[in-house]
Amino acid sequence: MFEIFQYDFMVRAFVAGTIIGIIAPMIGTFLVVRRYSLMADTLAHVALAGIAISMLINTPPVITAIITSVLAGLGIERIRERGKIFGESVLALFLSGSLAISVVLISIAQGFNVDLFSFLFGSITTVSTQDITTILILGITVFITIIVLYKEFFFVALDVELARASGIKTTLINTLLVVLAAVTISLAMRIVGVLLIGALMVIPVITAMQYGLSFKRTLSLAVGFSLFSVIGGLFSSYYLDIASGGSIVVLSLILFLASMYIKS
Repeated sequence: MFEIFQYDFMVRAFVAGTIIGIIAPMIGTFLVVRRYSLMADTLAHVALAGIAISMLINTPPVITAIITSVLAGLGIERIRERGKIFGESVLALFLSGSLAISVVLISIAQGFNVDLFSFLFGSITTVSTQDITTILILGITVFITIIVLYKEFFFVALDVELARASGIKTTLINTLLVVLAAVTISLAMRIVGVLLIGALMVIPVITAMQYGLSFKRTLSLAVGFSLFSVIGGLFSSYYLDIASGGSIVVLSLILFLASMYIKS
């Protein structure tokens, strides 16, 4: 069973998958509590636009995806803070707009190929050593940021007005959360795929919420469910020769259904 680790690309996939499996639900927990779950899917579609741009100007896809998704996240927060458009409407605007732009740019670059589909749905064989270095550095940065500012993120997710009254710079914290989400989504492209990373950030969280635990324990349990899904999905992807992203999300759904059954 463990002969899988004799291949370098599988070792790289497990390293990258473990990092993503930890930070994705950590970010997702704060998004779900704030009822901002659609943010993950929106930024994922924006990251797809970044990939399309990289095909046109021949730049590293991960870097371009991070830049575009971070800029989009900042734009979303700026529009939402002004209060002239409802938060859900802003997300829908960016989601549909970025998807349309992606399709146009990809068609111009004639990029509907196998490599593109690996970004859309994930592919364990495409994780390179350079990807591992980028994921490791940025993943650790995201993790440390969450740990250091955990209290601020918690208060803002719980009640923005209360957090503002307590002296917390809510605008800065909200912006930082969106930036961390954008970075996490861009890093997960190779493993889960841009069309499925939103599910990995949300499903383990709502699965953990079924048990009615405290916020911190729910976050920890979500990370556990996410890691189980990622590791199990990578094994399934290798031995069954199926897409890694789909395998990971299907396992997440199975865990969610099992939790619903246990709760009932």
